[in-house]
Amino acid sequence: MTSNPDTGAKLRSLYAADGGVTSVFTERVADYVASRPGYPPALFEALRANAAIAPGATVADVGSGTGLLTRDLLRNGYRVVAVEPNAEMRRASDLLLGGMDGYRSVEGCAESIPLAAASVDLITAAQAFHWFEIERARAEFLRVLTGQGQVALIWNDRALEDPVQNALDEIFAAFGGAKRAALVVHEDRSKVPWFFGSTQPRQFSWPNAHLLDERGLASLVFSRSYIPGRSTAEGSEIANRVRAVFERFAVNGQVEVRYRTIATLGRPA
Repeated sequence: MTSNPDTGAKLRSLYAADGGVTSVFTERVADYVASRPGYPPALFEALRANAAIAPGATVADVGSGTGLLTRDLLRNGYRVVAVEPNAEMRRASDLLLGGMDGYRSVEGCAESIPLAAASVDLITAAQAFHWFEIERARAEFLRVLTGQGQVALIWNDRALEDPVQNALDEIFAAFGGAKRAALVVHEDRSKVPWFFGSTQPRQFSWPNAHLLDERGLASLVFSRSYIPGRSTAEGSEIANRVRAVFERFAVNGQVEVRYRTIATLGRPA
């Protein structure tokens, strides 16, 4: 290990001119809602069995975004506090989930969670770890967790053996620039051990997939933080390339986009 685990600082710095991390997805909320995949039932079975949390337990979903993981946690009977720094994403989550029992949202982030000490049985963070300031996040997670509370870091990894994902990856590589390069560095999750410290978290993995029409596939691409927006000079070219991918792989008006869901579960030390 190196002496500074927070290599995410470089990634965060690349977005400083765009309003910083809290503004990254402001203009991408609709695309995010329309295209991002959910999570397989096996994930929630593993959380129930290995995190020792029963229905009614309190979960803080940190970096909750538009509420994809939050929704499934609620459906599994948990009380969920969605912790999200971006106001537009939090608003989308409230619209989706505001009528569900046990739901509430707060403005916050991994380094500053506006919850009482020892008030949370489980913290989840899906597709969010690469934004963390690791040392501060670990201290804050331990502050709000109960004595036996655990953390689940969760990812939907793109299955690059999937030809659809391969074709999309060519678009991401062509247009993603330095932001994508920095993000790819952190997708290897080499800093996760720093977060958990001396403990050995458990690892889980399951296949996952979803179906998208042509509009949904375009939204999937434009939902990426590093892809130029639709109204930019590159936007129309990106849209044309996405259309070509759809026409190449569509079956009955849809493409299947495959992922692998990864979960790392444990209590930081």
